[in-house]
Amino acid sequence: MNRRLFLGLMGTAASGVAAPRSAMGIATTSYMTGWRPRDTLEFLEHCHSLGAGGIQAPLSSTDEAYLTKLRRRLEQTGMYLEVMIGLPRTNVQAFEATLRGAKTAGALVVRAACLSGRRYETFDSLSAWKQFVAESKTAIERGLRIAERERFPLALENHKDWTTDEFVDLLKQYSSEYLGVCLDTGNNISLLDNPYDLVERLSPYTISTHIKDMALAEYSEGFLLSEVPLGEGILDLPRIVGLIRKARPKTRLTLEMITRNPLRVPCLTPKYWATMDRSGKDLARTLQLAKSSKGPLPTIDGLDPRSLRRLEDDNVKKCLHYSRLYLES
Repeated sequence: MNRRLFLGLMGTAASGVAAPRSAMGIATTSYMTGWRPRDTLEFLEHCHSLGAGGIQAPLSSTDEAYLTKLRRRLEQTGMYLEVMIGLPRTNVQAFEATLRGAKTAGALVVRAACLSGRRYETFDSLSAWKQFVAESKTAIERGLRIAERERFPLALENHKDWTTDEFVDLLKQYSSEYLGVCLDTGNNISLLDNPYDLVERLSPYTISTHIKDMALAEYSEGFLLSEVPLGEGILDLPRIVGLIRKARPKTRLTLEMITRNPLRVPCLTPKYWATMDRSGKDLARTLQLAKSSKGPLPTIDGLDPRSLRRLEDDNVKKCLHYSRLYLES
């Protein structure tokens, strides 16, 4: 990126002048440290002020008046909405109400994940993982029946749970026009997957996205993994976005820029391999990425809440500027 141009754009945003509108939206998970958005409309207004093209967020209310107000504001701003939803593991009624609420509000898709944590931290044994797989498939089937009945798309995220091979097999098992992928461009590095192979194989199913850039570093038990502002990490984002656009040109780009300390991926410990069947080639490629990464990873240690909130906003703004310059042409 031309540094002078980039700094000039950042200066314009910082001065209070309205930023140019980006086609890229923002997921609420870009705000997990200094601020946790609780209200969908409030988050929409914040992202509109930053020049974002849309949002991916939970619905803070399924009240009809609230949904009507939300839809009207989306139409006024020209922004899009994708709704975060929990799979119906127990409460089918809540899933159905949220999906219908998303439809009423004018959302494009609902996004869900099977695992809220990380596979290598959550499960100690292969039997525990197999139980999770069985329970997840039951929940997906419940959710998909509702999505098909409502004719509304459900996107599953690759959320540090399924490897690329496992996720492709899962999608092929259901083969429904109403089941697709929320493609996260960074998560599967933690499972030793090749990020470009992931995008090539999942892009035909991609109906929602979490666009992020990643940086790695070595540590004694494996590697550290961090989200960083777009263009500052190891991923070739124009290549990735090009693959998505070629396969699914109407799919929106939604930013997930999580400002936090690096995640530990302990791929050199026995527990990591309790549920994993990866090759030495996969391990070597990923560790080489960590070895070849430049500079220290960002941390948030010592920052007060106000500074954390400002840093989150600054990181999001950098990503939107990068997107306008390099991903939206």
